[in-house]
Amino acid sequence: MKTAIFGFAGSGKTELFMALAGSAAAAAGRAMVKVPEPRLEPLIKLFSPKKITYAEIEYLDIPGGGGRGTGLGDRVLTEIRPYDCLLAVLDAFSGTADPKAQLGAIEADLLVADLAVVEKKLEKMALDKRKNKDLVDPKEEELLTKACGLLEAETPLRVDPALANAPELRGYRFLTGKPILYAWNVAESALAGFTLPEPSPGQEHIAVAARLERELNEIEDPEERAVFMADLGITESVLGRVVAATYRLLGLQTFLTAGEKEVRSWPVRVGATGPEAAGVIHSDFQKGFIRAQVLSWEDFLRTGDFKKARELGLLRKEGKEYVVKDGDIIEFFFNV
Repeated sequence: MKTAIFGFAGSGKTELFMALAGSAAAAAGRAMVKVPEPRLEPLIKLFSPKKITYAEIEYLDIPGGGGRGTGLGDRVLTEIRPYDCLLAVLDAFSGTADPKAQLGAIEADLLVADLAVVEKKLEKMALDKRKNKDLVDPKEEELLTKACGLLEAETPLRVDPALANAPELRGYRFLTGKPILYAWNVAESALAGFTLPEPSPGQEHIAVAARLERELNEIEDPEERAVFMADLGITESVLGRVVAATYRLLGLQTFLTAGEKEVRSWPVRVGATGPEAAGVIHSDFQKGFIRAQVLSWEDFLRTGDFKKARELGLLRKEGKEYVVKDGDIIEFFFNV
């Protein structure tokens, strides 16, 4: 999972990046960050595993970004294109910028960039059809024409997930087809009562005090950090809130594997079947999937032990049609 952090100059995007990835990552501008997963803790206590592995998200701090009255710039738009999710930071703290105008400018830049790609491709398709109609994939042309209509109407492609995620359009990596999280960077004093816009398809909003969160992240002692957070009335770190929003936007959930060798959390799409979840671990697991042994997180909390869960009939055998639930603890059986 890859998330690009970007915004206009002075928005506080680098401070937010440091709040997520740590100050040491600032120079590199890129970091792999462990996804917080408190559900691993009781499993770690139970198994005392040799290895503990958390799911990770790669964050990239995109340098640059225009000032007020300017666009993001072609370089920024090019750099964010390969990423799965976008995190745009808005200046709602300085009093010298209009965050709503910044949001509008970002959306406009994404729309214009995508429209330019679509129009150029449709023009090329028209020329190719004159030479030989077999050179053009009719399905791809149909989807691009539909995308062009949405973009001309100033509608991002993310409002139509089936279109944005169509296999024929995957190679275009459309910017408005990517899920986007807007982080409204506010002053600490305004954090509690700040009103956010309503979410829309593929778009969510959170309020952050990036400098405060960066300072909290720099406190190395977890207990000391927890005390400071409690004093400030902060119940969850910015990393936890950003990751939760990112998972929602990407349609992801978590399943767990546990044993003496390793306890681990894995991301998988919502609605994935047992074989698809097995494929997250290794493609051979999916190909040779036989069955899965599943203990729901709720049932694990009730019993606290796999032996007791088995005695109570809570440890289930599931086949290829099983749809994975968030928090499932799974052991896969396969033949390769």
